[in-house]
Amino acid sequence: MREFISKVRILRWDDHRYYHQSRINQTLHLISAVSFVAAYVLLFIDPAKAAIFGWLVGMVTRQSGHIFFEPRSYDQINQSTYAHKESIKVGYNMQRKGVLIAVWLSMPVLLHFTPDLFGILGPVTDFNGYVHRVGMAWLALGVGGIIFRVAHLFFLRGPAWGLAWGCKIVTDPFHNIGIYWKSPLALLHGQWLDPLDADHHHA
Repeated sequence: MREFISKVRILRWDDHRYYHQSRINQTLHLISAVSFVAAYVLLFIDPAKAAIFGWLVGMVTRQSGHIFFEPRSYDQINQSTYAHKESIKVGYNMQRKGVLIAVWLSMPVLLHFTPDLFGILGPVTDFNGYVHRVGMAWLALGVGGIIFRVAHLFFLRGPAWGLAWGCKIVTDPFHNIGIYWKSPLALLHGQWLDPLDADHHHA
């Protein structure tokens, strides 16, 4: 168990220092994390609505932080190029995220033109039924995306790393709240990038 927790901490530290230097990105991750915690609660009440809320609020704020605000120049702090960081990314790097986002965006379109998914599902009679079906499709995509990458990591790095990454992803909202709650304050004080020099206790 100690070794497993150590792997989760390594993954979290690498993710933080390589991909969360922007204080704007960190603040967006804080918003995303709070929304995902709310989605976790909503999951027990209405899974379809939880998925819609999680994807439209949680994922949009999270990924927009990476796409628009995270620096892609040479990383002086970690002495690493952006290409190198992408090549060693354990989870979904930007290329893999691009595929995932493309599938996510295509699902509502597909279900609009084929509400019964080519006869596999039952008919949809109204807009609420369509929204519910989109939500369930997005929920399946989210769960499937995690399972797929965990299984992939089983073969790439071993079962322990796959399970550690899966644990990290599921618990990221709680961890992000814990480490990024001060980021909006830092941003208000004009600090655009996290110096990271005092954050090694997260590793």
